[in-house]
Amino acid sequence: MVECYNAMGLVQKDAFRTMMISYFGIVIGYLNKGVLFLIILSTEQIGLVNLVVSVGTLFAQFANLGTVYSTWKFLPFFKNESKKHHGFLLLMLLISGLGILLCSIATFIFQPQIVELYKIRSPLFLEYYYWIIPIGIAYVLFMVLEIYLRSFYRNIVAVFALEIVLRLAMTILLFMLYFGWLTFDVFVALQSLIYVLPTMILLAYLYRLGELHISPKHIDISKRFRKIIFQFSAFNYINTLGTVLVNSMDIMMIAQMLGLKATGVYSTVIFLASALQVPYKSLVRISSPMIADCWKHRQMDKMKELYTKVSSVSLFIGLAIFCVIWMNIDLLFGFLKPEFQPGIWVFFFLMMGRLIDMYGGLNSSIFTTSKKYKYDILFTLFLIVCVFVLNLYFIPIWGIPGAAISTSIALIVYNVGRLIFVYAAFKIHPFNWNQILMIVLAFITLFLGYIVHDWIANDWLDLAVQLIIFVAIFCVPIYIFKLEPESINYFKKGLVFVVQKLPVNKK
Repeated sequence: MVECYNAMGLVQKDAFRTMMISYFGIVIGYLNKGVLFLIILSTEQIGLVNLVVSVGTLFAQFANLGTVYSTWKFLPFFKNESKKHHGFLLLMLLISGLGILLCSIATFIFQPQIVELYKIRSPLFLEYYYWIIPIGIAYVLFMVLEIYLRSFYRNIVAVFALEIVLRLAMTILLFMLYFGWLTFDVFVALQSLIYVLPTMILLAYLYRLGELHISPKHIDISKRFRKIIFQFSAFNYINTLGTVLVNSMDIMMIAQMLGLKATGVYSTVIFLASALQVPYKSLVRISSPMIADCWKHRQMDKMKELYTKVSSVSLFIGLAIFCVIWMNIDLLFGFLKPEFQPGIWVFFFLMMGRLIDMYGGLNSSIFTTSKKYKYDILFTLFLIVCVFVLNLYFIPIWGIPGAAISTSIALIVYNVGRLIFVYAAFKIHPFNWNQILMIVLAFITLFLGYIVHDWIANDWLDLAVQLIIFVAIFCVPIYIFKLEPESINYFKKGLVFVVQKLPVNKK
């Protein structure tokens, strides 16, 4: 068990590793989606591939039946090496297996309704509709295994499998398609089947660790506890769906209302915007199990400390990435096809919503692992309804930027509501005045960058000047006045590590 008061060091260390792996995966993903997709596939085919993956991952979220949050919440109470953790892993796999069966049946039952929704604007999707099933099955099993490993603070292999192995497999398939070794039909089939690779890697890793306890005799959880787990799973099942539905609903509604070409543009921009949340996801991946431990040991002061530090670090990194990208957005989109230009404002509004989501920090983990978890269903239902209704109104008016606006508005209201509730219920919040100063510095940086941008004609010179402004106006004051101590300390440690590794210091 990792005590909350010793947590931040582990968070920094593992979060940095997972962040580096994730960013390496982003580079591979950009090669795939930002280069090879645009060279090899038509915009309509890009929309199709991304839609199949999006619906497949939605299948997985339906099929997990709330096991993700149940593992976060309850596994700390069942950890016992000698008793194989009371068979907790097998119980979660059995619950997910039931979900897989139910969702597979639903996929066939509701196929006629799906045909009616997509036959006009996106008929190509209907030809590959059933390939969502292998993606969904593989991904839900990966989710169960990954969250189980996360509870033991084993994060690196899961991130590597999903971010690196899966994307490299996609790269290989794209080259095979480019050289004519695959038809597009076979490519779609194989890109669905490769989702089994990360799952197989985690199974092998669990076996190597001696943690693959899947014998029925290992299940030793009382009926009373099973009832509590099932009730918790049922409530958080809807909460899990909320976030995923928000991420998938845009793509599905755009495909239905505007067609696969618009879907291709929107889904590509979503991938580009995902770089903003990599550090945040790395921090949450490590920190969420620690929140459960804090609840177990009644360490509210330590929870508040972790809550504030994760929010501050996430805000700093999020603002930094947003400033760098937005100050050079024309150069970034200059590498894409002209039809992707509407994606600039999609990018802006998506990043606004994600910044607020990051600023909220661990509110989701605190909420869903507390005794007040049942109230979270109200926020999730609001999120789903809000995005759906706003999409119906904004997409016909503004097209794909309208979908981004809908998502951002919903995420902002959703996170503000959660923050208020967490404070009202537990008297903790993640805010401090330094965070406000960082936001002000970000606004000043963006404003000066906007002014200078109009004076410089050369894109690469503009890039250099924008980076100088970013460092001078945003980074230097934060460093001098220690507005974000955790990030500064980690930067200093990294700098010392690099200096020590220089050849001149090895003599």
